[in-house]
Amino acid sequence: MQRTRRLAAVTIVAALAAGAFGSPAQAQDSVNVRFSWKMKGEYGAFYQAQEAGHYKKANLAVRLGEGAGAPAALGALVQGQEDVVVLPGIFAISAIQKGMPIRLVAMYHPKTPFAFISHPERPIRVPKDLEGKSLGTSVGDTGTTYLDLFCKINKIDCGKIKRVQMNSQALVPQFLARQIDSTSVYRSNDLPALIQREAKIVVMDIVEFGMAIPGMAAVTSEANLAKRPEVLKRFLAATATGFREAKDDVVGTSKAILKSWNAGPDMAVVLGQVKATMEAVPVYPGKRIGWIDEKLIASTLEMMKGVGEIDNPKPVASFYTNALLQ
Repeated sequence: MQRTRRLAAVTIVAALAAGAFGSPAQAQDSVNVRFSWKMKGEYGAFYQAQEAGHYKKANLAVRLGEGAGAPAALGALVQGQEDVVVLPGIFAISAIQKGMPIRLVAMYHPKTPFAFISHPERPIRVPKDLEGKSLGTSVGDTGTTYLDLFCKINKIDCGKIKRVQMNSQALVPQFLARQIDSTSVYRSNDLPALIQREAKIVVMDIVEFGMAIPGMAAVTSEANLAKRPEVLKRFLAATATGFREAKDDVVGTSKAILKSWNAGPDMAVVLGQVKATMEAVPVYPGKRIGWIDEKLIASTLEMMKGVGEIDNPKPVASFYTNALLQ
């Protein structure tokens, strides 16, 4: 009887000790990430970080979700439905200038890798060739949203370009059906698939003709910056690791994103998208991938002011922070 009581007492003490001094698994911090567009190889590095377990190692439960345009994604961010939004940086800069309480926290594409495409029978090889042509445009499309700026930089008459407004999903199909002469495409998205289908497409690189527009970037809300800086810091560090691996292994990264891409395109197309994406991601000595150059923000604001898009730019520091990339 006494032995039984002693054993019971030991068991109770052991249980209490386990509860008081044990080390149960710490709950992972959730991070909801919303892309501004549908699935594409451009987002490969995020899936590489997920597949390789970098988010898990950082004690994060990251959800990656497709989007339907920058405005909707930013709206969800401000409303607290998302923690991070991945979108063209130029749209974030414009939104911040207008008063939206958000901040750029990483810039992966200081120069958006995009181009104007055309058919051989009506080629557009230099900006002047745009005059007299029809150009498909849509709300939220980076290349055509800043067409007036492109015209000013290259001293061409935008009034001689026939802009055809349509749903973004119809741009490429209408181009292939030759209903429009041209449209803008991302080298990291549509172009690899188009070249696979029609190798004779004429490509005019927009960056080569002076259009350096901030592209893929990570944005968060001011509220998140105040409440969850350490969580965001871990997320950006793990993502940077994903980008480093993606630059070294585009094949592995392509396979990683295809695992989450229902009815995705051929491996060759995804490989082309990932490759084009990684080629446009700079690596600054001594800096983590995603580091934001102050001069980039300043020059972008001057560019926007020069074409009348904004009047009095806010201080450069109000648009971005590198604090989470230290």
